[in-house]
Amino acid sequence: MTTQLFNVGQTFGVKAPAGLVIEGFSATDHPLIPPATPYVFRQGLAALIAFLRDPAGDAFLLTGPTGSGKTSLVCQVAARLNWPVQSVTCHGRLELSDLVGQFVLIDGSTRFVHGPLAVALREGHLLLLNEIDLMDPAELAGLNDVIEGQPLVIAQNGGEVIRPHPKFRVFATGNSAGAGDTTGLYQGVLRQNLAFLDRFRVLPVGYLEPEVELGVLAGAVPSLPPEVGEKLIAVANEVRRLFVGEGESTAQLTITLSTRTLVRWARLALTFRGAPQPIRFALEQALTARADPDQREAIHRVAADVMGDLWTGSSAA
Repeated sequence: MTTQLFNVGQTFGVKAPAGLVIEGFSATDHPLIPPATPYVFRQGLAALIAFLRDPAGDAFLLTGPTGSGKTSLVCQVAARLNWPVQSVTCHGRLELSDLVGQFVLIDGSTRFVHGPLAVALREGHLLLLNEIDLMDPAELAGLNDVIEGQPLVIAQNGGEVIRPHPKFRVFATGNSAGAGDTTGLYQGVLRQNLAFLDRFRVLPVGYLEPEVELGVLAGAVPSLPPEVGEKLIAVANEVRRLFVGEGESTAQLTITLSTRTLVRWARLALTFRGAPQPIRFALEQALTARADPDQREAIHRVAADVMGDLWTGSSAA
C-alpha cells in the first residue's frame, strides 16, 4: 500500500503547527478502513499520533470507563489516515492461536488461515484488542516479542516467519489499566502480567467535556434543541459522578450514561415527542429499564431535578 502524508491540523480539525504531518495510506478502498463519522478529537490525539509516528517497541493502551470513547478514538484516527484496522474483542476463552491463525476445512481440504495478528503484522495494519483485560494474561504474554518488533514464527504452519511491516501497530482498550477491577463494576476483568503491561504506553480516556459533548449531540441529533441537549448532558454528568463515586451522595451507581447512551436517549426523546413524558420514557428505553429499582429511582430523581418541566412535559422540543 502506498503511503501518504496528512497535515495533522487539517485532517483532524485541531490546532497544530502548520508543518506537522503524519504518514498514513493513500488508498481509501480497503475494506478494513473504519468508516469516518463526525468526531471531535481531544487532547489524547497528540499521544496517539506520536505513537503512530514511532512506537519505539511499545504498544498503546487506552483505559477508562465504559462508553468514554476509547475504541472510537483509535478508529476515527485510522479512518482519516486510511489505515486498516484488525479489530478483536477479547474474552476469557480467546487464545493466542485465535489471533495467529488456524487450520480450517475449505472446499474439502485443510488450509491454514492467518488470524488478525498475522495479517496486521504482515500488511501493516493496526491491531486493536478491545477489552484486553478480559483475556487470559498467560495468552497475552505471547505478544511480548511481536510488540517489540520481533518476527512472528507460526510453528503450526511449518515454521512460517512473518516479519513486522513498518506500519504495524498494536492498540488495546480496557476498563482497567491492567491491575484488575477494584470497583466490582466490570465482571470478568483480570489482573494482567506486569511484564506484558510494561510494554504499553497508557492513555486515560474520560468522558467528554460538556461543550464538546453538546457538539456531538448536535451532530448526531441535529433537530434536538440546544437547551434540551444541555440538560441531557447535565443529567449524564451527574450520573457519571455517581457511577465513579464522586457525587455528593454516598450511593454509587453500577450503570452509567455514556456518550453513546446519551445520543440514544436524545434520539428516542424526539421519536416519542408528543407522548406523555417522552424524556422519561426515552431514558427508560435507553438506560434505566436495565437498572435495579433503587438505582432507576435515583437516576430518575436526578433527571427530574435537572430537567424541571421537561421531565413531566409532553414534548422534547
